[in-house]
Amino acid sequence: MLQGIELNKTFQGRGGWLSSASQPIVAVDQVSLELNPKETVGLVGESGSGKSTLGELLGDLQRPTSGQVCYRGQDIQSMDREAYANYRRNVQFVFQSPHTSMNPTYTIQHVLEEPLRKLTNFTEHERIEKMEAMMEQVGLPVRYLSRYPRQLSGGQCQRVAIGRALLLNPEILICDECVSALDVSVQAQILNLLNQLQEIYGTTYLFISHDLAAVKYISDRVLVMQHGQVVESGPTEQVLTQPEHAYTKQLLHYHQLIH
Repeated sequence: MLQGIELNKTFQGRGGWLSSASQPIVAVDQVSLELNPKETVGLVGESGSGKSTLGELLGDLQRPTSGQVCYRGQDIQSMDREAYANYRRNVQFVFQSPHTSMNPTYTIQHVLEEPLRKLTNFTEHERIEKMEAMMEQVGLPVRYLSRYPRQLSGGQCQRVAIGRALLLNPEILICDECVSALDVSVQAQILNLLNQLQEIYGTTYLFISHDLAAVKYISDRVLVMQHGQVVESGPTEQVLTQPEHAYTKQLLHYHQLIH
């Protein structure tokens, strides 16, 4: 459904004080992966491993230095306007900090309604019906539509962000550290919500996180990234209980030490 083929992303680094020459930084290095319908793929690694950059490449928030991103077999860079618009509707994001991803001057209704107004032909009545139904599905009172993001907790704002992404009924949702800024108890609520909504909508998730416990809980299979490369991949239970690569073992050891 969504495929990355030999993706590379290189950034131009800044020169140090001893040298004016800048060294390129390889964020993603020859990564290939495929997201299949109705599955959850966990993408794990330490900060700087390239996992967020890979997600941005798949969602076309950044263009690869080389390689291809294909949606339903077609390279997104060769799509016509209609095909590309369909791809963008079907690949949505939920980011780490819900408060910063929402305009603080907008009410929750405005936040939710904006993509519906821009990307659909729904009438105002239809938009309101969909927003109210989505608020119920993400576990928030409909009356919160008149509130502002600052009047909601972090967990409530993340529920709004998830609802906004799913209002367009996308095939793929890229969740980039979407629970890492939340308290542990709220994290569990959001993970359960994602599972429930996946059963309703059949959405495919790319779940990007450094938290192995969250990845183990929600993912069907997992990819482990180090220095821009996927060093290990496979079914979640297998990778996280019987790791083969030294880096995966190191991550698990560190995780066990701090939990």
